[in-house]
Amino acid sequence: MITLTGSTLTLEEMRRILFQQEEIQLDTEALKRVQKSRDSVDRIVANKETIYGINTGFGKFSDVSIDEKDVRALQLHLIRSHACGIGDAFPEMVSRAIVVLRLNALLKGFSGIRVEVVERLAFMANHHIHPVIPSQGSLGASGDLAPLSHLALVLLGEGAIWNEGQKIDASNVWKDRGMDNIVLEAKEGLALINGTQAMTAQGVVNYLEAETLAYQSEWIAAMTMESLRGIRDAFREEIHIARGYQEQIAVASRMLEWMDGSQLISAQGEHRVQDAYSLRCIPQIHGASWQVLNYVKEKLEIEMNAATDNPLIFEDGEVVVSGGNFHGQPIAFAMDFLKLGVAELANVSERRIERLVNPQLNDGLPAFLSPEPGLQSGAMILQYAAASLVSENKTLAHPASVDSIPSSANQEDHVSMGTIGSRHAAQIIQNARRVLAIETLCALQGTEYRGVEKMAPKLRAKWDELRKVCPSVVEDRIFHHDVERIADHLYEDTGKSK
Repeated sequence: MITLTGSTLTLEEMRRILFQQEEIQLDTEALKRVQKSRDSVDRIVANKETIYGINTGFGKFSDVSIDEKDVRALQLHLIRSHACGIGDAFPEMVSRAIVVLRLNALLKGFSGIRVEVVERLAFMANHHIHPVIPSQGSLGASGDLAPLSHLALVLLGEGAIWNEGQKIDASNVWKDRGMDNIVLEAKEGLALINGTQAMTAQGVVNYLEAETLAYQSEWIAAMTMESLRGIRDAFREEIHIARGYQEQIAVASRMLEWMDGSQLISAQGEHRVQDAYSLRCIPQIHGASWQVLNYVKEKLEIEMNAATDNPLIFEDGEVVVSGGNFHGQPIAFAMDFLKLGVAELANVSERRIERLVNPQLNDGLPAFLSPEPGLQSGAMILQYAAASLVSENKTLAHPASVDSIPSSANQEDHVSMGTIGSRHAAQIIQNARRVLAIETLCALQGTEYRGVEKMAPKLRAKWDELRKVCPSVVEDRIFHHDVERIADHLYEDTGKSK
């Protein structure tokens, strides 16, 4: 059971919530803060004070006053009109993350929402009531308005939810559980949708998958090193200490651990003086991607525990301030940065694939690792596929955050496009996993030609594990199936605590 406080949620806890389906509970002190904030909103409404989002219109309509009798209708109209998400839905896991992250933000007690609503969100998480949320249509400021409106719809008994991978109408979601639909009071609609939780939720899933992939890329690269009789000297600790990047030092250390005891890895001058950069510079290249991951982790863990709606209520309701915490620029930059870090893991992997299959570069392995070169094509088109994926990644890696289009009659004249960046990062990660799956397939075959009995013990254990997923290539076959099975096998590690 994970306790949500509004300020202490970590990525490892999100891994347990998302991949291990761990339940959540609400911190008692956080609920007290929520109630005090709600009391403030009720007082503002009763006193007929004019406060943005409580008794005014939204965006360009912020100068339109709303009568007390219409505040419920205002919130309902807000949710329905803003629920205009476009395109394919976010994966259900991302939807679950959106629910949890929006709930955690509301628990900070700055949003003026009722305890009843936050408890209903917690019920949704614990009972796997996951909204169907279209993935397109957000500018990333004022937050993720369109996606989060589809979350809010479910509270109202509208919209759609996931049910065993299928989309079903949410009209009976609460009736079936003996509960009433939520009727939104003053400010509650705005509190639910004015935030960065769609881009952040996709970003959390992205990070957890990318971190796993970064670790996996090291043993995959080590197996390629064995296939190509790579030189271990380039991983000596003093080289990496001399430069000083801790991530580079750590990658080199882990690589040496993977290759420890190998009879296939060579010494400097034994077969050649130097390896190509895609082998020799693994600590430098992969280490730089770990620097990206560390940056992204820091930003995500801040944003996961941030108040990102508007206005915010402080000092027991005496101060209600309109600001811009809904602006997704920090996550937009983080996701664009993540795209670069993961795309480079795939780029260098593809270069290692080329070395494995190219008879001019693979140190005596069969051309294209073919069982019968010429009669059988072997891994020839596997390299084509990897090249296609990394080329696609290069277009997806263009930063979404450099774009901005004004909205709301130019009131909202600069937006982050962070949700686009987060979605593109997700696609890059899927592509990169398949590139690394192709490298795995080739490295399995390469080490088999060299002699698996000579492999490092830790890599031999990986080889045995993967051969259950991808049998030895003794004849050309439909390699698509092998790539997908290996990719699925790699993905399964994402749910395991690091």
